[in-house]
Amino acid sequence: MQVATQDKALHGKVALVTGAGKNIGRGIALALARDGAAIVVNGRADKAAVDAVVGEIEALGGKAVAAMGDVSDPAVPPRLAAEAAKAFGGVDILVSNAGLRRQTSFLDMSFEEWREIMSVALDGAFLLGKAIIPQMVARGGGAFVALSGVSTHVGTSNRCHVSASKSGLEGLMRALAIELAPHKVTCNALAPGAIDTARGAAAGPRPVGDRLIPLKRFGTVDEIAAMVRLLVGPEGTFITGQTIHVNGGEFLT
Repeated sequence: MQVATQDKALHGKVALVTGAGKNIGRGIALALARDGAAIVVNGRADKAAVDAVVGEIEALGGKAVAAMGDVSDPAVPPRLAAEAAKAFGGVDILVSNAGLRRQTSFLDMSFEEWREIMSVALDGAFLLGKAIIPQMVARGGGAFVALSGVSTHVGTSNRCHVSASKSGLEGLMRALAIELAPHKVTCNALAPGAIDTARGAAAGPRPVGDRLIPLKRFGTVDEIAAMVRLLVGPEGTFITGQTIHVNGGEFLT
């Protein structure tokens, strides 16, 4: 089945998705590709995983390129922007999903670990925005979505650095929503709850069980990807400056 056809809602759009080699990032990249967007698939180190996602998109009839790099490195986001411009002419949709999971108690946490976690999620979003938003402005507008998380709202032991980075992301999106509105760039955060994903060893055990979720189940990657798709598509152009919670009722705004 071909995806990049004229009748797709995102046909002609270009999306850069960071942390897109697996789990939520992969799901978002595939969802946007199915609706017609060309995808710049970013990952930090696992080139095989990123290439596999590119292959999946191409198998669907879509367009995609791999673009490796650590988004917390100030030299990387400008390079990603240049690669996107070379491949597809520029970016309309930026999904800042890259982040690191760690579980370390505050009393045992080093400043180096604190900075490492903060740099990928928060500094990375800042650097990506600086590199990509000028392309959006030149293309007449766009959408910027940053992935936050429920733990910053409910409080979670051993993850103060993760919670702080996600709180910062939400503040960044609110501020940019106002500043970039004249350029027709929407900016939103999306806060997933407990999602059924593969967790690396460094992430530790899940900080919440489904007993604490009113819907009594974990969410799916596809449910997160569908909300991102709404925010960046034509149906989402009047939504900006928001934190959208997809958590099965674990946290109520």
